[in-house]
Amino acid sequence: MEHSDQIKPFGKMIASENLKLERKKTTVLQVNVGYLCNQKCRHCHLEAGPARKEVMSLETMNKVIDYARQCNFMVIDVTGGAPEMVPYIDYLIDSLTPLAQRFMFRSNLSALGQKSREDLIYLLKEHQAVIIASMPSINEAQTDGQRGSGIFSKSISTLKKLNELGYGCEAAGLELNLVSNPSGAFLPQPQEQTEKRFRKVLKEKWGIVFNHLFSFANVPLGRFKKWLIESNNYSSYMNKLASSFNPCSIEGLMCRNTISVSWDGFLYDCDFNLAADLPMTGKKINVSSMRGLPKEGIPISVSDYCYTCTAGTGFT
Repeated sequence: MEHSDQIKPFGKMIASENLKLERKKTTVLQVNVGYLCNQKCRHCHLEAGPARKEVMSLETMNKVIDYARQCNFMVIDVTGGAPEMVPYIDYLIDSLTPLAQRFMFRSNLSALGQKSREDLIYLLKEHQAVIIASMPSINEAQTDGQRGSGIFSKSISTLKKLNELGYGCEAAGLELNLVSNPSGAFLPQPQEQTEKRFRKVLKEKWGIVFNHLFSFANVPLGRFKKWLIESNNYSSYMNKLASSFNPCSIEGLMCRNTISVSWDGFLYDCDFNLAADLPMTGKKINVSSMRGLPKEGIPISVSDYCYTCTAGTGFT
């Protein structure tokens, strides 16, 4: 697996701290329905975009649904790409939402706001799905520079629509959470500080409200890694991540209680290992072959990009 010569390999780092990154009880099923997206973001670890053809087939969706029925997950989390653009996504949502206590749908906002997908917003509301909306910045130029011209205004429009339907409004019980990430080769500001700023500006300028904000560092994979290399920032960025390693973050890492299934049905410890094609247990297992939950105590597959999730307060 890939390693930067400038830093200690992640596996050796956790071993030197007498830590073990092992699976706890699996409670979350994350479903990546494909790499098709209406945006081509510079920070995307999957290199998703309009030209990608990899999307989950109806056959694979049914395998995922069958597996979810076996396991009684607390949380099911649908992501992409842009899940809104995947055929049969409505069927997948209808089928998965009764199978977990909490159903989450990740959106880049611009795809969800398209008139052709207005029905999807109402379907998510009907199922009381939690919407996790990617909103890198409240600066229009920064967002458009990272995600494409006009994306910021489309995102604002979609947030307003979601608010009109009750999303983000405490009394309605429809949860709307935002995800922010830096626009360059640096680590994010403290999450509490970023949330406070987003809440103030979005409310004052556009009347927009939301429930929570999560601030994450960009993972050096895919298109973001290529940009780091081309801009001669890769080594310095990896050093920033490694020097910010926080051993206390290991306990709460999402890979410890999550199983991630790819668009073609294979299983991974997380969406980043999926992007790097680093399978759970080191060998490819299809969801149709899986019986029950992964065993507790088995090692998590790791690589140096795992420093992203353990930098500072961590990526949980």
